[in-house]
Amino acid sequence: MSKDLYVIAEQRDGEIAKVTMELLGEATKLAAELDEKVIGVLMGDKIKDKAQEMIEAGADKVVVVEDPMLAEYVTEPYTKALTKLIKEYDPNIVLFGATAIGRDLAPRVAARIHTGLTADCTHLDIDMEKYFEFLKATSTADTESIEKRLGMDDKTLKMTRPAFGGNVMATIRCADHRPQMATVRPGVMKKIDPQPGKKGEVEELKVEFGPEDMNVKIKEVVRDTKKAVDITEAKVLVSGGRGIGSADYYKELQKVADLLGGEISSSRANVDAGWIEKSRQVGQTGKTVRPELYMACGISGAIQHIAGMESSECVIAINKNDTAAIFDVADLGIVGDVKVIIPKLIEALEKYKAENN
Repeated sequence: MSKDLYVIAEQRDGEIAKVTMELLGEATKLAAELDEKVIGVLMGDKIKDKAQEMIEAGADKVVVVEDPMLAEYVTEPYTKALTKLIKEYDPNIVLFGATAIGRDLAPRVAARIHTGLTADCTHLDIDMEKYFEFLKATSTADTESIEKRLGMDDKTLKMTRPAFGGNVMATIRCADHRPQMATVRPGVMKKIDPQPGKKGEVEELKVEFGPEDMNVKIKEVVRDTKKAVDITEAKVLVSGGRGIGSADYYKELQKVADLLGGEISSSRANVDAGWIEKSRQVGQTGKTVRPELYMACGISGAIQHIAGMESSECVIAINKNDTAAIFDVADLGIVGDVKVIIPKLIEALEKYKAENN
């Protein structure tokens, strides 16, 4: 019988990716609903010593697959190792990060074990009651009929992801096959506080590899020395929308971000217009963020954008349209022209810093 939730760790050079810790945190909540355990899966070469890090992040047990063939991520060896693990352990749920590696590995494994896969999820749930309470509060949709179609009384995993360019949120179930598999967007789930010294089981799985399993030849590994900005790590985000008027105005938003110790980000419209790079886009088709402070400057508040920042601890919105949807999720709303308010804000912040330094 299929049992337990398995989180597939992603690691590079022995460092476990942040999305893995987020998935372990989410898995602990789902496991509590199912009365099952959280199992971490760690694959690589000489990687066993990182198992304790996963245990302290929420795993009850870690299965380690070590082999020189797994030193660098290559599709075929990793697919073979994970396929064997799933066939031997028979998990109920398997979660991957929706990263370059996860999006490559998960569908290949799903095909080999003949199960379904929901990609790029932004919400996972066993009991959808709380989710539908949210829908009823924000929508006039016929949630009662949706509840019946989803099977609210069962214990299958409900996997929600954006569809049709983010215009529809689709909730998908894998009722007839196991394991239930999903890739989850980084930044969506919340890590739990580490539990130093937590005890957990570490088990090794041996996978026999042959020359035929390495179907590519790695000639050289080139590390990118340029440090890319990751807006999902920022504690403060100053985000610009179409209302800022031009790409040049990001220079003013950058001044605010610098004074607050944060980063600039953007709505999709400005990325599509070429005003700012894609890596700074917030929303369903961009990144999901949860900073301590999110400033939405000239952003109308389309549902696709809100889905990417609604978990922020504090939201300040500036928009000259007093009926803009962004005010519905803002803790503080300022009705006015961004180009009038931002200079005053910069002046006030500079004065405050001068007086307190």
